[in-house]
Amino acid sequence: MPNDNELNLSEMAQGAFMERFHIELYKVLANIKDPNTDPKKARKITLTATLKPNEKRELATFEVQSKSDLAPAKPLSTMILIDKDADGKAVGKELKSGQKGQTFVDADGKVKDDTGKVIEMKNQSKTTRG
Repeated sequence: MPNDNELNLSEMAQGAFMERFHIELYKVLANIKDPNTDPKKARKITLTATLKPNEKRELATFEVQSKSDLAPAKPLSTMILIDKDADGKAVGKELKSGQKGQTFVDADGKVKDDTGKVIEMKNQSKTTRG
């Protein structure tokens, strides 16, 4: 229990120092719950206290700086098909099928080429005569 001559960080600046810590704490907690971050990476909260005395050493400005080091979002990747156009210029398109030259059916049931372009399917009905 602090006596009258002791400082209590949680009470200083009307509790603003602890409030700053809690702001950073909730940033860290949100970052931990973010499924796009590495769950094993450590997060840090840093509080830096700075005291600046006056010339007579009778007063000091007391500052507290808070910051958090969060885990970055996991990198995202995709594959790009690389080719040349008719003029010999390098061009690229995202590979959407999973393998070059492979077609796929999207969620709407449309047949698409490996870059996601819809392939027009002609109805070929066979007529049976008997």
